[in-house]
Amino acid sequence: MSSGYCFSFGPWNISEGADPFGPTVRPSVAFAEKLRLYKELGFDAVQMHDDDAVPEIEGKSAAQVEKDAAEMKRMLDDEGLVAEFVAPRLWEDPRGVDGGYTANDPECRVWAIDRSKRTCDIADVLGTKMIVLWLAREGTYIREAKNAIQAHRHLLDAINAMLAHNPRVEIAIEPKPNEPMDQAYIPSIGHAIALGQMTDDPARVGGLIETAHSLLAGLDASDDMAFAMAAGKLWSVHLNDQNGLKYDQDKSFGSANLRAAYNQVRVLELGDYPQTGRYVGLDVKAMRTQKADVAHKHLANSKAVFERLVEKVRSFPADIEEQCRASRDYEALEMAVLDHLLGK
Repeated sequence: MSSGYCFSFGPWNISEGADPFGPTVRPSVAFAEKLRLYKELGFDAVQMHDDDAVPEIEGKSAAQVEKDAAEMKRMLDDEGLVAEFVAPRLWEDPRGVDGGYTANDPECRVWAIDRSKRTCDIADVLGTKMIVLWLAREGTYIREAKNAIQAHRHLLDAINAMLAHNPRVEIAIEPKPNEPMDQAYIPSIGHAIALGQMTDDPARVGGLIETAHSLLAGLDASDDMAFAMAAGKLWSVHLNDQNGLKYDQDKSFGSANLRAAYNQVRVLELGDYPQTGRYVGLDVKAMRTQKADVAHKHLANSKAVFERLVEKVRSFPADIEEQCRASRDYEALEMAVLDHLLGK
């Protein structure tokens, strides 16, 4: 792209529209068709769970897992796409109901680590070194359900096991403060980076920041990104939007708060994010009432908004910013930004 950014998507970004209060409303779209459509929309890479790459992974031998992952690699190659990362999906297995890595049952913890090692093997076959950890059920509904001190040590053990299993992988922790658990462990990027520093190889542990997750923690996504970039630990972003402190809505990027979206693009520009070779993920969902034949517009719209905001950031007059800072006239700077966004 002329902007220099590369974009990734998840297969879940085109969905059947089910939610906790109702069934599906759109027909399923075949995985191969999603790949073709995403490439047409200008995306470069695929975000994958382990069982996206290898369906029904639990019932397969190591050899079969490798064979199926190789077939997925050929599928991606045929569409001119690459895998951005692979993430172990522990939260949908019964053994992960109480958290895989932090489960009170030691057998469940062993299972979670074993599956995560297989995820590392799949990443090798797909040609990516990045593993993403979304710690979905690693937390509690009530504090007394687990020993939180020991639970964090279990998380550390799991990450160290993955790092030892494959010396090539990098692990990006994707923090979220709640949902599906009431209180999630590692709720912010600060927690994620701190945990990474405690591992056996801190250089191989970073973070992935999602807009909505920062907002749900009562934080600013652009400041979270700035903190991670200052530490050299921003290894991916999932951009979307959020209409208040509700559930994780995954609204189209910029659709609820255009100024906040501008700030996120601005900090990526300040940090020369395109030069890192990392991807911009657009983790957005179609509105439930969107018709099936246009249930991809949320992706096209989010990408278009991002690229137009890149133009806005790059064209903002630097001299005005410098003058307002020097004179400490932040109201003037605020209005200059608003005028720029409004096209004045």
